[in-house]
Amino acid sequence: MYKKALMTVPFLVMFIISSQAEARNKLADCEDLKNDESLLSRCLDGVIDTLDSELQTWINHHTFNLEEKALVNGRYSALKMFKRSQSNFISFRENDCRWRYLAISPDKGAGIAFKQCFVELTKARIIQLSTKTEAQ
Repeated sequence: MYKKALMTVPFLVMFIISSQAEARNKLADCEDLKNDESLLSRCLDGVIDTLDSELQTWINHHTFNLEEKALVNGRYSALKMFKRSQSNFISFRENDCRWRYLAISPDKGAGIAFKQCFVELTKARIIQLSTKTEAQ
């Protein structure tokens, strides 16, 4: 079972590296659009899509590993807790960015602040999940 998981690691690493580079490039492109809120908003949407894809890859990776371990040892508590932590993260990210939006709203820039918050929190979660890989 673990050999199968190990065979997918090189592919996962290659995907993550290319995804991270793509997100960095898109984010750098967005920096050039600060003077046009509409273009900046669309640019940040692209970054969010890229980061969400990368985040989902890490979630799938951990879920797969935890399911494999649960099949071996019969203990599903880590898998359940991981899923709960991810659900809690999604709620936290939404609420944390929403209050930032509401604090600025109805002034210009509220939507941009929401999206920048979303990007930063998603990047932080990806870092958390990517460093947890070595412990598993």
